[in-house]
Amino acid sequence: MGAVPAQVLACGTWSPPDVLGVRGYSGKRPWRVRQPMTDMTKAELRCAARTRRQAFLKSRGSALFALADDGAAQLQQLLPAGACVAGYLAMGSEADPSALLQSLHDAGYHLSLPWIGADGITMAFRTWTPDAPVELAAARFSQPMAHAAERTPDVILMPLLGYDRAGNRLGQGAGHYDRALARLPDALRIGLGWSIQEFEALPADPWDMPLDAIATEAEWILPATSRIMK
Repeated sequence: MGAVPAQVLACGTWSPPDVLGVRGYSGKRPWRVRQPMTDMTKAELRCAARTRRQAFLKSRGSALFALADDGAAQLQQLLPAGACVAGYLAMGSEADPSALLQSLHDAGYHLSLPWIGADGITMAFRTWTPDAPVELAAARFSQPMAHAAERTPDVILMPLLGYDRAGNRLGQGAGHYDRALARLPDALRIGLGWSIQEFEALPADPWDMPLDAIATEAEWILPATSRIMK
């Protein structure tokens, strides 16, 4: 690989999240997905992914996200009555699931959003409705108020910087979702992103937990390791 551009170096470095000691975490992932599958570091991949996503949204003109028809049907089949779905309030060029969350709320499902306290480390999920007030987390994203009840989600919808068809996810690098997923091994993990964010293969660390599905505006992807019935 040639010289690394200055904008890539400016992204900084990333330390692995402390999830291996979390009760309920399983490191039993296929060895093949632990191997480096690209000569780019995760920091370099994040820079490339952000550039790609921002260019796509500039051409598209909107970050409002809508599932492909097959994805909408699959998600509906996954959710029993009364299920709790954890979403997120989009930042920057993230796929914005606000219309999806509104439709889930209107259909009678419970919603929650990520919440990070003063320690800046632990992510919980607190109840939320589309008309509820929010506060600004230290990481500058919107989250439920601190007094909102904590709730265990059945399905977690996560924003993606990048993904591959093996279910590997490229996130922002703080490790919040990694630690949360380790504590909630029974929750289905679904990444939301644009088709332009797909990589041929992403590197995965032993603590990474693969996605059960990737939902884009173009298709619904079920990796080989998915716990969702094909």
